[in-house]
Amino acid sequence: MQWRGQGILLSVRRHGETSAIIEVFTPEQGRHAGVVRGGASRKIAPILQPGAQLDVAWWARLDSHIGTFTVEPLQSRAAQVMNDRLALAGMLSVLALLRFALPERAPQPGLYARSLALLDMLGQSDLWPLAYLRWEQALLDDMGFGLDLGACAVTGATTDLAYVSPKSGRAVSRAGAGEWASRLLPLPACLLGQGVGDLDDVMQGLQVTGHFLLHHLAPGLGASALPEARLRFVDALARRRA
Repeated sequence: MQWRGQGILLSVRRHGETSAIIEVFTPEQGRHAGVVRGGASRKIAPILQPGAQLDVAWWARLDSHIGTFTVEPLQSRAAQVMNDRLALAGMLSVLALLRFALPERAPQPGLYARSLALLDMLGQSDLWPLAYLRWEQALLDDMGFGLDLGACAVTGATTDLAYVSPKSGRAVSRAGAGEWASRLLPLPACLLGQGVGDLDDVMQGLQVTGHFLLHHLAPGLGASALPEARLRFVDALARRRA
């Protein structure tokens, strides 16, 4: 069994004296692990930096085996995050959520394209937080927990949408919310593709996507918490806003 493709390096861990086990995300193979022989060496270790874009070839005798990767570097993203703590936190959040949410070896071409576009925007600090929020929306969509924000779940109205139901993920208008407004999540304009998407709006949007990641996606994966990297990124954004 063998295949070759390009992918995003999600994680690296040492394996034995000289090798490493890596996980990559490719459009055709999804999240896929394998061993890199000599991955701990001075020659190869610098290539295996999380977030890097790699050309990878995988081989195994049986499809059920972990298999072996050979890797060639295509693009390092170290320069974009080396001196930017927020960019680094954001990149690590993306990688951690992909590892957390993606099933192994399941093709995800749409999400891969969005993830690649987002990582290629690293360093654009004025645009990146809103792009990241929209990426989390896309992640929820692809995992089957997408938000339905087209019309009010109570009245059917398509205007004055101000809240999100924490149970259904559907929008609710001010009139439809009534006395239940305090139990609903805020619906910032940026989640509707409106407004300028300033940090206040983005933080409210992350409150919404974070709720569905934690209370809807995570239980389906047998988890009770989100990756720490996501929490650190949200904290970094909050500090930037302050």
